[in-house]
Amino acid sequence: MSNKVKCSHILVEKQSQALEILEEIKNGKKFGAAAKEISTCPSSKKEGDLGYFTKGMMVKEFEDIAFTLQIGEVSQPVKTEFGYHIIKRLG
Repeated sequence: MSNKVKCSHILVEKQSQALEILEEIKNGKKFGAAAKEISTCPSSKKEGDLGYFTKGMMVKEFEDIAFTLQIGEVSQPVKTEFGYHIIKRLG
């Protein structure tokens, strides 16, 4: 298992929003475009790109999922203290 991953994410307040966005992505919407449009995180300016990070840099719930994704894979909504994240592993 890699000790460093590169991910993008979309952060929203409600699980229902996250599920709607996930459905749009499954139906062809570009992840980066969705992040830019909808995400409440400052990373939305960079299409949700969080860059590379190692264990211990993100909240546990986020990290636990990010490190299990395959490159290109998109997660189900992940609840953290910040809201609901949809995570896409880039590298």
